Amino acid sequence: MRTDTPQPIRLVDYRPPAYRVDTIDLTFELDPHATRVSARLGVVRVGEHTAPLVLDGERLKLMSLAVDGILRSSDDYILTDEQLTIPDVPAAFTLETVVEIAPAENTALEGLYISGGRFCTQCEAEGFRKITYFPDRPDVLARYCVRIEGPRALQHLLSNGNLIEQGELGSDRHFAVWQDPFPKPCYLFALVAGDLDVLEGEHLTTTGRRIALRLYTDPGQSERASYALDALKRSMAWDEAVFGREYDLDLFMIVAVRDFNFGAMENKGLNIFNSSLLLADPETATDLDYERIESVVAHEYFHNWTGDRITCRDWFQLCLKEGLTVFRDQEFSSDMRSRAVQRIKDVKALRARQFAEDAGPLAHPVRPSSYLKIDNFYTATIYEKGAEVIRMLKTLLGDDTFSAGMDRYFERFDGTAATVEDFIGCFAQVSGRDLTGFFGWYEQAGTPSPGQSGELTGDKRREC
Repeated sequence: MRTDTPQPIRLVDYRPPAYRVDTIDLTFELDPHATRVSARLGVVRVGEHTAPLVLDGERLKLMSLAVDGILRSSDDYILTDEQLTIPDVPAAFTLETVVEIAPAENTALEGLYISGGRFCTQCEAEGFRKITYFPDRPDVLARYCVRIEGPRALQHLLSNGNLIEQGELGSDRHFAVWQDPFPKPCYLFALVAGDLDVLEGEHLTTTGRRIALRLYTDPGQSERASYALDALKRSMAWDEAVFGREYDLDLFMIVAVRDFNFGAMENKGLNIFNSSLLLADPETATDLDYERIESVVAHEYFHNWTGDRITCRDWFQLCLKEGLTVFRDQEFSSDMRSRAVQRIKDVKALRARQFAEDAGPLAHPVRPSSYLKIDNFYTATIYEKGAEVIRMLKTLLGDDTFSAGMDRYFERFDGTAATVEDFIGCFAQVSGRDLTGFFGWYEQAGTPSPGQSGELTGDKRREC
């Protein structure tokens, strides 16, 4: 229930989910004003409690609800503008819901909306609750199977994972079924449907796998994505060579859309970009435009491992995926160009944006302890300062130990929702060092002064 005064969400109040969702099957019957979304969830209670199942949902019209195939009446659940609560559920069960939404009327650009006549989604941080009822939090990871049905005018029906089936439905309609074999949080769900041109390519991995690459654009714009495609190929090869991370699906897609409230989004296997950060014409684009495209394409691709395969347990851990991935894209740009020049650019950007943030009323730690709305924390502190903390850790431990710590992190937390403690713990284990004091860099706001002193592995002051 909403109140006039927003209530802060605090890290100390975090509690694990009472139920996990192992699988989710979604069917979309696309219509601009009345899209029907059918969801089938495999739900399992965690622990011995008898708490009700509470699902998030906003601006949804609930058409039906069934538990293990038995329809429930409105007397069997509690429905508000923001949540669906089912008091009496078994320890393990199948929940089926059907809702109706209106993408054409969704001007918030969160959830499922229409841009340039095409259906598009944006679910980070809490947009999935505007698509269907679900525990909309990053520590609930499920395997998705998605069926999309729509008119033939929507030439491409895209979602996460691998395309396993497609065909005609008659009456000028068709369908596509996508399956993602890797568990992911709902904020990484994506769907795009529309008339799009496609630029195709291929990446051959070090183990001999051929990955199909597809970049989708407005009709007539595909050639402007050629540099982005080249940057993607180089990003994939670099991540294999430097971090040992090979892409894990058969297909990697990027879609450029006109209306997007992020610069780009790392949805598993289906990145969505604002067109301005993907397309470039050599007659009008500057060197800076090409550098930005290269950096952003790399950043979103690198999220496949630092953000997708390993996600954040809660939104307080946002720096764990964003700061780490900024560090990775900075290293990539350094190797593609001049390391010294790239470092100067990164420091200039840090001083211009993040130092000002740290010196002002909006200063906050790299990992905040509370927030009113998580959308307010996609900041230079989370991203750029978060990357500098990672760089400092590498400097402290040395290249070889840092690399061993990253390998340990990928091995131990693949397929999970992790915390900063999980991440730093991997480096403490491989180095044999006490890194307790290092958490001061995550917990305190403000720019350190050169006059301060302290050991990096000692107390929690803002050491230099």
